[in-house]
Amino acid sequence: MPVQESGGLAAKKQVQYAWQMATEPFIPPGNFMDLLLDAVCVVDAEGRFVFVSAACERIFGYTPEEMVGKAMIDMVAPEDRARTLQRAGEVMAGQIKPNFENRYIRKDGQLVHIMWSARWSETDQLRIGVAHDITERKHVESMQAALYSISEAAHAAEDLLALFARIHRIIGTLLPAHNFSVALTDDSNGKLVFPYRVDEYDQTSPPHPVTCNLCEAVARNGQPLLLTPESLAGHPDDVRAAVDANTRCWLGVPLNSRKGTIGALALKTYVGGPCYTSKDKELLQFVSTQIATAIEHKQLHARLQYMARYDGLTDLPNRGLLYDHLETALARARRTEGRMGLLYLDLDKFKQVNDTFGHAAGDLLLREIADRLKQCVRETDTVARIGGDEFVVLLESIQSPASASDVAEKIRTCLSQPISIGGHSLSIVPSIGIALYPEHGNGSKQLLKHADDAMYSAKKNSGDGFSEVWSV
Repeated sequence: MPVQESGGLAAKKQVQYAWQMATEPFIPPGNFMDLLLDAVCVVDAEGRFVFVSAACERIFGYTPEEMVGKAMIDMVAPEDRARTLQRAGEVMAGQIKPNFENRYIRKDGQLVHIMWSARWSETDQLRIGVAHDITERKHVESMQAALYSISEAAHAAEDLLALFARIHRIIGTLLPAHNFSVALTDDSNGKLVFPYRVDEYDQTSPPHPVTCNLCEAVARNGQPLLLTPESLAGHPDDVRAAVDANTRCWLGVPLNSRKGTIGALALKTYVGGPCYTSKDKELLQFVSTQIATAIEHKQLHARLQYMARYDGLTDLPNRGLLYDHLETALARARRTEGRMGLLYLDLDKFKQVNDTFGHAAGDLLLREIADRLKQCVRETDTVARIGGDEFVVLLESIQSPASASDVAEKIRTCLSQPISIGGHSLSIVPSIGIALYPEHGNGSKQLLKHADDAMYSAKKNSGDGFSEVWSV
């Protein structure tokens, strides 16, 4: 293109002349710019390269001949294009812009961090910039910042989901992470679950089987895995399937803790995006240990919180959480002038089950009772175990006293159905006391006491609440 050649020659002569004047007689004229470690780039008003020095090939991976005529913005990382165009406009308006940082995608797909100093030549209608490669410096800075951020996130995140979202953002400061998954091993069955997964093109849940298989392989072997189009030849067919026509790279690292491998992290890029390198793999593996520690810390915190609010045997809310729900329900009822009910349950002659069949059978019975109780109420209601064989059911927003009585009868019928425990068919009958708001009290303690007293009254009048039939 003659215009580009003319502009390129003019720009080159201008830079050569300025350099010659500043350095004469120490460096002779000629191809002195090819000796510079930084790259000199000249871009026309349309944003296309008209001249680049030899250092561009080392920094960007393209030869000068490949870059001349190429649109500058096409080489910029997509996330940085908007602010790069804004800064280019400011330079063309006459502002001198030293120390502007952005990221470019090299010819091999790697990201390179660049610090630019640029100015506009009004006479030549050219933007002249010097590119300094700061990738190594940014790598060290980002890694230090990431380790600190991960440690901070482990304490600041409200729950595991919030922690995963923070980790996603942190990883995104180190590597391209538009497509990011956290896979954790389920202790109950040893299989991987995906509590957090973001993929810009694959919105399916659960994730694609190939993704699951690759994460399982990483977690099982405890070794990182990097898949690129160039590295697939040595892998089996099921692994090669992970890099399809739309996928450029796949990177997974194990989450290794002191207790062993607890899962895996996975990253993916699509065609047109950057490609991960062995250096990226080492970086992600390095921070993954800190991430595994953060996840275990948050898991332990979540377990402790759960233990403080839920019954360990039945997974029902305990007395403390029941009081919280009751206070909230009362506040809502007062505000809306609504009604609510409280059912206090005790299993008649439950002690005989423990004495006859052992405490293991009694525990199984309590878990079955808890499951049946949840089936008898709405999702908005609360079923709690407050100790031993005593349960409380909180009924919110009931229409009338008869509504509470209907639920109590439904529960009595449901619980009295035979339960198979250890080869025996057991039938157990509950004693149920009912308290209503506002008829029987305005506070949680008043309502619980009324329901408890009503339950004991019902127990005195109950018949044989326990029966056992040998199975055949």
